[in-house]
Amino acid sequence: MFSHVFLGTNDIERSKQFYDETFKQLGHKPGMMDPSGRCLYMTPSGLFGLTTPINGEPASVGNGQTIGFIATSEEQVKQWHQAGLAHGGVAIESAPGLRQKGDIQLFMAYLRDPDGNKICATYPMS
Repeated sequence: MFSHVFLGTNDIERSKQFYDETFKQLGHKPGMMDPSGRCLYMTPSGLFGLTTPINGEPASVGNGQTIGFIATSEEQVKQWHQAGLAHGGVAIESAPGLRQKGDIQLFMAYLRDPDGNKICATYPMS
């Protein structure tokens, strides 16, 4: 459904370090810097990018916005969460664990990245 997602950041190097470490836990390679100074993570399922806003204004978070990343196990979700905390992320919502809505079971963890964006790792269990 999506070809790419970009998040704004006020410190590209800090954000790259955070996402390099959290994405490593999900089996992804470190981001690459492009000639425009953006950090790009190319995956078979799409592109995730970090950029300073092109309008010159400070980056800010979107109220009600969450970006979720697929994990392949409960342990991978936990490792993602731990790596995020160790690299400037902030724990939010409940501890990593099972979220169930009817027949849908998801093992999830939520963080705020160093710029305050809400992100999560999700392992679909059903």
